[in-house]
Amino acid sequence: MSDAVSALNGAEFNGLAKVVETGLGGMITLRGDLASDRIKAAVKAATGTEVPATRRIAIGAAGAAAWMSPDELLLMVEYDRVGAVVAKLGEDLAGAHHMAVNVSDARACFAVSGPAAREVIAKVAPVDLAPGQFEAGDFRRTRFAQVAGAFWLDEAGVFHIVCFRSVAAYMFNLLSTAAHPHAKVGVYA
Repeated sequence: MSDAVSALNGAEFNGLAKVVETGLGGMITLRGDLASDRIKAAVKAATGTEVPATRRIAIGAAGAAAWMSPDELLLMVEYDRVGAVVAKLGEDLAGAHHMAVNVSDARACFAVSGPAAREVIAKVAPVDLAPGQFEAGDFRRTRFAQVAGAFWLDEAGVFHIVCFRSVAAYMFNLLSTAAHPHAKVGVYA
């Protein structure tokens, strides 16, 4: 069997911000009644965190849980743990209406960091990124120009982006163009 590889093999661009394809990430789509005690317990067991509030991401000792919709979470764990976590979710939620699917290999992940990271993301995603409007722990599903994606901001000021693997090259080129040194707008500077 061949080894798993990321979509762009760690591609990197340095400009107004640093854009990096961050490699393989373990991701599970979990659907069900997010208010149920069984789902809450299963999320806690899988990630070490609570079910997040609407449009938020919660980081735990074993992973993260991001709000995707009123009945859907994106669970993020180590890539090598995904199969075991999906199996455990199936056991923990047996008999309960739910769906837990490994979507790791269908996704690409990026990080945008540096003083102009907020501006770079604001150029390509229709989200109010003004300080005070989008802060650490906030999570959004949106469009990046022509493609769907989701992103969040961490405590260190780094934006993390998840998109379909099939559009990874488009996303990297889009972010790199927005981060080009000649593309400075200065809205948040």
